Amino acid sequence: MTNIAICAPATPITRDHAAALETLVAEEFPGHRVHFHEQCFARAGHFAGDDLARLTGLLECANDPAFDAVWFAKGGYGSNRIAEAAVAQMNASARSKTYVGFSDCGYLLAALYRAGIGQSAHGSMPVSARSQRGREAVRRVLRWFAGDNSGLEPSLDGVTPAAAFNLITLTMLSKTPLMPDLSGHVLMVEEVSEHLYAIDRMFFALAGTLPRLAGLRLGAITDVPENYVAFGQGEEEIARYWCDRAGIPYLGRAEIGHTPSNRVVPLGLAGPAGAA
Repeated sequence: MTNIAICAPATPITRDHAAALETLVAEEFPGHRVHFHEQCFARAGHFAGDDLARLTGLLECANDPAFDAVWFAKGGYGSNRIAEAAVAQMNASARSKTYVGFSDCGYLLAALYRAGIGQSAHGSMPVSARSQRGREAVRRVLRWFAGDNSGLEPSLDGVTPAAAFNLITLTMLSKTPLMPDLSGHVLMVEEVSEHLYAIDRMFFALAGTLPRLAGLRLGAITDVPENYVAFGQGEEEIARYWCDRAGIPYLGRAEIGHTPSNRVVPLGLAGPAGAA
């Protein structure tokens, strides 16, 4: 039995979102139990409760030995505001858990990975369980929790460490106390709802700050707004341009992003949930 605690370090979900995941788990994953922290449904402006409420919810899930994993309910914006305080207050039980999320929750994944706390993984979140297409992305995570690696990003080789982040999240992480050492990693990046010139600008910011990587893979770049004038380079041209400038091997595409095809990427070496 895998007991999975769900909290919302950034923005809230609804009880309908929770019910959709609970139904999916009951029907298809009898070996799992999901427990939604009440904080998931709190609201304080943009956030799922104020900073203290979100921090408390996360710590209650992470530090409770009854849970095997912590699954972040939704992205949005806000996990960066509590990430440093959270890792500083996590106990021995928190260090044996698996943590899954992506997008804005990459701040927390980065902080956990840097601190050597548990197994962090980029993966889809419970908020997607209400849609037919989103449910398949959620199933990949649930299968991985059960030790099934079929939903991992196909390029993972089990030898080279990897990491996956939303591009703007990674840019904001750079040179902060949350940023892990990604030396020797294959770095995968994705983005949603940003102009192509903004994608270029983020690659510019990262090109001078990233360590020596094993390579970079580009995930999905989706919902790109139309600019008043065409940028002149496509998403992959931008990635190749800045990889060439920075001396980073460009390795092609990755199946990650704000899409139903989003794959699981454990930070570090790939393996089943909970593997060191």
